[in-house]
Amino acid sequence: MEQEEKVLGPIPVTVITGFLGSGKTTLLNRILTENHGMRIAVIENEFGEVGIDDALVLSSEEEIFEMNNGCICCTVRGDLIRILGNLIKRRDKFDRIVIETTGMADPAPVAQTFFVDDELRAACKLDAIITVVDAKHALQHLLEVKEEGVENESVEQIAFADRIVLNKTDIATPQEQADVIKAIKSLNAGATIYPAVNANVDLKELLDIGAFDLQRIMDTDPAFLTDTEHMHDQSVTSVGIEVEGALDIEKLNGWLGMLLGEKGTDIYRSKGILSIADSDERYVFHAVHMLFNGEFTTKWEDAPRVNRMIFIGKNLDRKELTDSFMACMATENSKKKSKVKV
Repeated sequence: MEQEEKVLGPIPVTVITGFLGSGKTTLLNRILTENHGMRIAVIENEFGEVGIDDALVLSSEEEIFEMNNGCICCTVRGDLIRILGNLIKRRDKFDRIVIETTGMADPAPVAQTFFVDDELRAACKLDAIITVVDAKHALQHLLEVKEEGVENESVEQIAFADRIVLNKTDIATPQEQADVIKAIKSLNAGATIYPAVNANVDLKELLDIGAFDLQRIMDTDPAFLTDTEHMHDQSVTSVGIEVEGALDIEKLNGWLGMLLGEKGTDIYRSKGILSIADSDERYVFHAVHMLFNGEFTTKWEDAPRVNRMIFIGKNLDRKELTDSFMACMATENSKKKSKVKV
């Protein structure tokens, strides 16, 4: 009986947070694919009209639940409680829960959920809040001046972190890294910082570490357990594009290069899963501000060849982005070729 109680004790919950494009999904994929023998239930939340991350998470035996069109700390919090409640009923099917929040989420209300809901407080144990930080771009978001009463989510994500993965150190200069580390320590001197490339951190440092300290959080934010209103930056919006057909890769790369070169400061994050003419493989595109890359991945096979693209940032012109994207569509002949399976 003692052994059974040990196995079915409180469910450890890890919250992965971090600003747009920091590398949260990369870290999640590492957790899901490493040979650790753990059974993990994953809850994802995206900011934007078109879901992308569900297709970017590598296939695994883990169960993945996705929530779109809302911040996990606000409009979809009820969904979070409902999903967690359903998971608790199947406690014997997994060992732990990992929640990946949207890049626009304040982690405080997410953590708060496990203390203000009686059922969750009894069944779950918040193990740690892991914040992924982009060593190349984080400082400009941390220093951004917001309107009075509007939260700076990137600041909140660091302030509530138990562990910080300082990601993308391969593309950040030593001075950029030093400046970001100084800013991090000014916000949260107690969080351990792990420099990383592709979120390559020993998972023993991130999972089952018992790092969440409620007293520390209460010292930082005495109103932590009070369900208060908070305001997000309404100037940050998303534009989603979802359309069937095939794209001309040269037109696409030319347009994206020009777009991000001219407006990359305002476009925080862009990503897509695209159908390219003359290829039977998905083309996965990622960009953070002006830095972008794309690669061919898995085959479409019998799946509908639907292009899904999302832009997140400020001053986004929906019509201009949509029209420019559509101008990258291949000719009719190329479209026909793209439907021929090799």
